[in-house]
Amino acid sequence: MPIALRNLVLAGTVLLGLLPAIGAGQQTPVQSVPAPANERVEPTELQVVQKLMAAGQMKQALARADAQLARNPRDAQMRFVRGVILSELKDTAAAREVFERMTEEFPELPEPYNNLAVIYASQGQLERARTLLETALQVRPDYATAQENLGDVFLQMSADAYQRAAKLQPANRTLASKLTQTRDLLAKVRVVP
Repeated sequence: MPIALRNLVLAGTVLLGLLPAIGAGQQTPVQSVPAPANERVEPTELQVVQKLMAAGQMKQALARADAQLARNPRDAQMRFVRGVILSELKDTAAAREVFERMTEEFPELPEPYNNLAVIYASQGQLERARTLLETALQVRPDYATAQENLGDVFLQMSADAYQRAAKLQPANRTLASKLTQTRDLLAKVRVVP
């Protein structure tokens, strides 16, 4: 049974604090500038795409993201959102490609490593997921989502190891107990939203 890790999902929230705006190789902090009281502020393209995602309109969100990326291919935030959309649409290969390219082009961002790890873990490639999560934590040691996901990967790896050991020693009650407790904990982890 695949482990359920947490993708960093953007629906309903703006990721501006986590993913800085990056363009032409330089990092620019994203700041919110309040509009004068009598002016109407148009939402950014990122906000429009996120709103579509929150409404469950993933195909429309993907089309808007693709259009924005055609205009600005170095838009790291939109590229990340595009990867999330592809994940939601179950286009795992395309999502994996987006996140892999982001780890190459924006190695200072931990979020693509996390979401790439989620993809690999869901495919049972726990060692690869572990490596990616550890890289995310090297980039940003206080990244709680990656730390939580790393714990989940280790928990699944523990269950797998106990399962293999139990097959080698079926009469070992200690192993059977550890396996049962680990499976129970994994079941609780999967249920938590």
